[in-house]
Amino acid sequence: VNDPDAELWVVVYAIPAVLALLVGFNPLITGNFIWKSVSAMHIIFCVVWAASLAYYLLLHAQQNILHEEEGRELSGLVIITAWMCLCHSSSKNPVGGRIQLAIAIVITLFPFISWVYIYINKEMRSSWPTHCKTVI
Repeated sequence: VNDPDAELWVVVYAIPAVLALLVGFNPLITGNFIWKSVSAMHIIFCVVWAASLAYYLLLHAQQNILHEEEGRELSGLVIITAWMCLCHSSSKNPVGGRIQLAIAIVITLFPFISWVYIYINKEMRSSWPTHCKTVI
């Protein structure tokens, strides 16, 4: 409701979600040319967009980056990029290893841990915009 570019984010998150779902069904698909190409293009797109958001935040951030819309978007792009890089590199070793598993767990838990931290931190919560104070 309060996000003017919500449709764009549906596409940005849908592409890696579909690619990851395909990996879940068939881990060897990461060796497929089409899968690798779409994944690589999406990674490049996310890295360029994340760099532009980071530059914008460097110049214009007025408070904690998680309070800025661009900061939350940047966090999402970093998570997408890390996850897609993890999937992209799994074509070399589809079974995976301990390091890849640890990275996957950290990427998966990061949004939940950061949300709990922000929700528990009263100082950070007090400076939320009005529309965020009615969230769970």
